Amino acid sequence: MCGIVAIVGNTPVAPLIVDALKRLEYRGYDSAGVATIHGGRLDRRRAEGKLVNLERRIADQPLTGTIGIGHTRWATHGVPNETNAHPHFSNDDVAIVHNGIIENFAELRAELLADGYTFASQTDTEVVAHLISRELARGSAAVDAAFAALKRLEGAFALAIIFRGDEDLIVGARNGPPLAIGHGDGEMFLGSDAIALAPFTNAVTYLEDGDWAVVRRGGLEIFDMNGHRVERAQQQSIGTKFLVDKGNHRHFMEKEIHEQPEVISHTLSHYIDFAERTTKSDAIPFDFANLDRIAISACGTAYLAGLVSKYWFERLARLPVDIDIASEFRYREMPLSKRSAALFVSQSGETADTLASLRYCRQQGVAIGAIVNVQESTIARESDGIFPTLAGPEIGVASTKAFTCQLSVLASLALRAAKERGTISAEEEKAHVRALTEAPRYTSQVLKLEQQVEKVARELTHYKHVLYLGRDTNYPLAMEGALKLKEISYIHAEGYAAGELKHGPIALIDENMPVIVIAPHDHIFDKTVSNMQEVAARGGKIILITDRKGAERAGIDTLETIVMPDVPQFVAPIVYALPIQMLAYYTAVFMGTDVDQPRNLAKSVTVE
Repeated sequence: MCGIVAIVGNTPVAPLIVDALKRLEYRGYDSAGVATIHGGRLDRRRAEGKLVNLERRIADQPLTGTIGIGHTRWATHGVPNETNAHPHFSNDDVAIVHNGIIENFAELRAELLADGYTFASQTDTEVVAHLISRELARGSAAVDAAFAALKRLEGAFALAIIFRGDEDLIVGARNGPPLAIGHGDGEMFLGSDAIALAPFTNAVTYLEDGDWAVVRRGGLEIFDMNGHRVERAQQQSIGTKFLVDKGNHRHFMEKEIHEQPEVISHTLSHYIDFAERTTKSDAIPFDFANLDRIAISACGTAYLAGLVSKYWFERLARLPVDIDIASEFRYREMPLSKRSAALFVSQSGETADTLASLRYCRQQGVAIGAIVNVQESTIARESDGIFPTLAGPEIGVASTKAFTCQLSVLASLALRAAKERGTISAEEEKAHVRALTEAPRYTSQVLKLEQQVEKVARELTHYKHVLYLGRDTNYPLAMEGALKLKEISYIHAEGYAAGELKHGPIALIDENMPVIVIAPHDHIFDKTVSNMQEVAARGGKIILITDRKGAERAGIDTLETIVMPDVPQFVAPIVYALPIQMLAYYTAVFMGTDVDQPRNLAKSVTVE
């Protein structure tokens, strides 16, 4: 997750920006930079690596100016070096910092190259700077130029922009990644979260998706993407000295659900080259081309992420997968050949059963990879290779963003395995990478369904039991949906493969049994419709989660149909994870349970 800080103040801002960036170090980064305006001219300092390198650069070459923007970058487009570090300039007219991914940057870049613009970096961000500069060259005022450029962008992004000659203007924008605006006395601040702004102010306004803001010392104006003024509440932040706070959310779980477009993007950037539409070829502890099979082991939600990946590895890479709950794997004494590899999935990296399973594989002489959110954890240290999920701190006990980041890593690895084993063509690889690139945008769209999901959740509070059904990769999602609901609302729920309905669960179906069906319109949709008909015939109340075509073709009366964006089948598990998380969250809120710390559960299970 990149970090953004911007200040329009009354004293030199460069040291203040660097200090604020330090409060965002927990988000991870590989370069940093600051740009200011002084005497009407833009100036900047950038450095690869830790913030201390930037501090030294600014100490040697001071930056003056009472307005500026700063950034810590996690590389997506382009290698992590000073040239690709933010802020980016265009014609010394405009400076910009950016968090997220501009999905249509390749098309925009080609258009700008044709217009004579040259690119100094490999980043997608520079495209935005040139778009604004071009509008300025055509005679637009700064605010109008920024708005015109914003309307051209596709993807998930947060932006802060300053302009040569105007020392009283910052334009901010949000479409996915968070952006907070802090209010001061004759000064204003922007930051990726309230933590960065805590030393300056506790009066904060949070931009919503599709908002863009004109920020001056005297205050701010906020607009939507139609150019209409909108009002957003100013509130008191409690972020002060803590590494993480809830922002404008009621619970950490809600905040972490909303962080998913950003952290999925952050994680994917570690494994795929967005510019070239390929998987990266970084060194890993095994050669997919020479493997006979993979063993995957995990617990809880991490196990279900692994179960989704079994479909990906076997379908795309033709690589057989054995997957076990870690507490069973460690005692099953599974035979493993030297041509096997083992993957262990854990949010904390300290899960006792998963660690014991890892040590069994170590004794068998098998190459081991760890998919973890904590790179200093025991599981990570005892593995041959680490595949980080880069979700950032997850405070809520019920995993949300860690799950979708695990799926993102596993999807990327399955795609790399397919490439190295020659089971997909270069064109197919690009298509799948393109689908992954768009996943953050799709998840942003799903978050806009909150009001409908909240309505369904209120209905679920009237029942004691809920059944989830799905086929293919939606079967693990059905189990994950049931797990989330029981974890935090304490309503009994079970997830089944839809084809198993007649083999037992159908006995439970009556008017008191809601059945949540996860069924995008795919190659087995009609089979799932048959199962829904069996539920409907017995009075079961169906909640269907599908896409537009699925909603049109289902032909069954439902209690509610949640219509999802049309997404490629490959990334559907990542995108469809969000509504089941939101459904569990709102049900728990209405039930009045402790959402972030449900009874009897711990974030990290370090004993059997």
